[in-house]
Amino acid sequence: MNNLVIAYLGDAVYELYIRNYLINKGIAKVKELQQESIKYVSANAQRRIVEKLIDLNILTEEELDVFNRGRNASSHRSKSTDIITYKKATGFECVIGYLYNKDKERCNYLLDYIVGNNL
Repeated sequence: MNNLVIAYLGDAVYELYIRNYLINKGIAKVKELQQESIKYVSANAQRRIVEKLIDLNILTEEELDVFNRGRNASSHRSKSTDIITYKKATGFECVIGYLYNKDKERCNYLLDYIVGNNL
């Protein structure tokens, strides 16, 4: 599967996970949900999260390889963020999409780790 397609899937999986997490936290207003979700799902947030996961050695070698392939995939330029942030966010989404297809338990572990440790 194309790396950008995997990232597309990862974006959807991650967004759904975060939305469900915030709703289960008890946030009931859509405006508040949107404001809180940006702390996790924006390209800047995803870059910060993946950099922490890498710094903490949470990602496996295989996941780092997937991240690098996603980060280096040809894609359009985002108008709302710089290219490095956009590429790292794409790499992060690629990891989530890859794990969702290959190892849902590991995918859920990473997602739980992210929100449990306020990354």
